[in-house]
Amino acid sequence: MRYIIILLLFSSLQSRAQLKNFIISVKGDTLNRIDNNNKKQGPWVVHVDALRGEQGYEEEGYFADDKKEGAWRKYNLVGDLTAIENYKWGEKDGKQQYYTKMGDILREESWRATNPENPYDTVQVPDPAIPDKWETKVVKLEVATVAHGAWKFYDPNTGFITKEEHYFFGQKEKGTGNTVATAASEKTAEKPKAVTEWEKKNSGKKKVKVRDGSTGY
Repeated sequence: MRYIIILLLFSSLQSRAQLKNFIISVKGDTLNRIDNNNKKQGPWVVHVDALRGEQGYEEEGYFADDKKEGAWRKYNLVGDLTAIENYKWGEKDGKQQYYTKMGDILREESWRATNPENPYDTVQVPDPAIPDKWETKVVKLEVATVAHGAWKFYDPNTGFITKEEHYFFGQKEKGTGNTVATAASEKTAEKPKAVTEWEKKNSGKKKVKVRDGSTGY
């Protein structure tokens, strides 16, 4: 057991020797690593102070060759989770989720990152002339990341989707972005059958006598 501990310690020291700079967390983890090529590597914790009206934040995730990679979690300076963002090649890619201070979801975004070494992407697009037929096309992406896929906006109080938008490589699809009727609003709008029949029977009358439930005359 003693030899295993020594071996692990030696491996850790050797790994740190290959780094130009780093910090040690309270748990003993090596964070905020900068290698000898001045590139950020591995797990990082980023702290940004509030400045000129802009709220500060902290975020944690991984760097690969100086670029964000994978899931990054963002917090306000009080410690509340405000976002979970996913990265590829240092750019937003896939689903991004944003929350209120109480932890309720506000919106979901969908992004597509571009491989800087190969800015072309193969996609399936519908044939405008033939229904249910799809064609394969090669698309060149001119920017590092674009909105691509479904964007959903939520009512944080109910959790229902209030609006949904769809994007195709940065272009908003027609017919999307309208307010979505939620189940809660539809339920509220519905009238009981008895009320509907009563209103239909008494429509057009100036005054309708209604008993209030009292026993007096």
